[in-house]
Amino acid sequence: MKPISAVIQGQETAVVPRQASVVDAVRVMTARNIGAVPVVDDERLVGIFTERDVMARVVAVGLDPRNTPVGDVMSPDLVTADVHDSCDTCLRRMQQARVRHLIVLNEGRLAGILSLRDLLAVDADEKDEAINLLNAYVHYIPADLARKP
Repeated sequence: MKPISAVIQGQETAVVPRQASVVDAVRVMTARNIGAVPVVDDERLVGIFTERDVMARVVAVGLDPRNTPVGDVMSPDLVTADVHDSCDTCLRRMQQARVRHLIVLNEGRLAGILSLRDLLAVDADEKDEAINLLNAYVHYIPADLARKP
């Protein structure tokens, strides 16, 4: 599989400040159609806020999302990857940690975020390509045999 740098290339990563309300973070996630957003304090990465965090740490305990800072309910323990890691490595890391989003770092700085959906799309594309190559190989007729009556 290709390196994840190719998957996140050109990606504009949305972030929210630690002081943002849960409502503001959810609005960012909804507008971007994403399930997680990195949380920063100034420019330092401090956590990730996910749909699961909304459900388990806000809704389930009855917190007011308008008055709850994301920093109070985010996941501070990050599962990360390096931009040079392969998609296979990232997929295994996500499976082992039982997470659906992976923060991607480049020399310790936020470079992007990967979702399980992103990695499954890469895997499907690579399998389609392999199937096409195998079909072309199986159905190949050498030129000298194609000319014979």
